[in-house]
Amino acid sequence: MVRIFLGFVLGLLILPIVAFVYIHHGHPPVAVADQPFPMERQIAHAVLNQRIDAEAPAKALAEANEATFIAGAHIYREQCAFCHGLSGQPSNVGKNIFPDAPPLWEKHHHGDVVGVSDDPPGETYWKVANGIRLTGMPAYKSFLTETQMWQVTILLANADKPLPPAALAILKEPLSLDIPTAAIPTAPSAVKPAKPAAK
Repeated sequence: MVRIFLGFVLGLLILPIVAFVYIHHGHPPVAVADQPFPMERQIAHAVLNQRIDAEAPAKALAEANEATFIAGAHIYREQCAFCHGLSGQPSNVGKNIFPDAPPLWEKHHHGDVVGVSDDPPGETYWKVANGIRLTGMPAYKSFLTETQMWQVTILLANADKPLPPAALAILKEPLSLDIPTAAIPTAPSAVKPAKPAAK
């Protein structure tokens, strides 16, 4: 019995040491292209789904009409398109983060579902409002109103259906990711010191 107890205590002491050595001298998967830990995605999804099931609102607070779709398209274009892409324009950024940002205007490989149109609106609203840790998905409730979050939610819930031409025009206009050269800071080493004025 004493040996079992000592073995248990020794195991408890060895585990933190092994973890410390692995973190400081091993190669934990921290780069986007690294293979995830075994079961990492499954565990993360299970925890996330439980939280959403407990907190997602049951009833949408915006109607699926033209005004909502147009307002949602403007919000989506300004806040979401950089990572999730536009209609016919997938995002290069979204494909190169971990986990990848799902393209919200493309059909799934296994059917006619577009983006998150098969998710309950309350689930999408929860993700928009609260964000998701360690994914790059921000929490929008600190700078979008509840109405705005519902507008983009209802737009995404209807991504697999015909949308008004005005909303589609917003979502199909090419997204410019060009940064004006005036906005790019000059490296300090490239700035030549001013010559002293001649006396």
